[in-house]
Amino acid sequence: MEVQETRVQTDRVLTIPNILSMARLVGVPLFLWLILRPVFGGPNSDGWALLVLMLSGVSDYLDGMLARRWNQISSLGRLLDPAADRLYILSTLVGLTWREILPLWLTAALLARELMLLVMVGILRRHGYPPPQVNFLGKAATFNLMYAFPLLLLSDGTGWLASLAAIFGWAFAGWGTTLYWWAGILYVVQVRRLVKADAAAD
Repeated sequence: MEVQETRVQTDRVLTIPNILSMARLVGVPLFLWLILRPVFGGPNSDGWALLVLMLSGVSDYLDGMLARRWNQISSLGRLLDPAADRLYILSTLVGLTWREILPLWLTAALLARELMLLVMVGILRRHGYPPPQVNFLGKAATFNLMYAFPLLLLSDGTGWLASLAAIFGWAFAGWGTTLYWWAGILYVVQVRRLVKADAAAD
């Protein structure tokens, strides 16, 4: 969970929130390996993959809460936390699309939004601005997607539990994708205003 505070409280690296974010980053390749094992002839490890995703969600909540409570907001934390979020989303998209659980159009829509943000970050850097802070819509979108992905993974089975997981998983996926793009459009508007202000100042 990215912290919205505008000031940096500490430049320390080894804080509890940063360690939690680093652990989440280490979990990304582990999760991808677990979810793709059946594709390469290995045993189904979806249960372990779900556990990794759940632990990632818990640590995502804890790192932001502890950073605020213990005044351990840091420059490194501002980089690690959104990096972990995006890498989990990317690895889950790769895994679920490869498993044919997610359709290509949804994966393309989410990746196109990430590409759009990369372009915006490049424009900001060219004008001497840092990347924009994650807003409330961006956080809400990430939370919806982080709920959607494990539910959709759980839906890749039979029985009432899989059917229920599919219903809620697709609901969260729809809300998350909509909010993801809405937040992205707000970033574009923000970048446009900054660039226009720079042009006017010149």
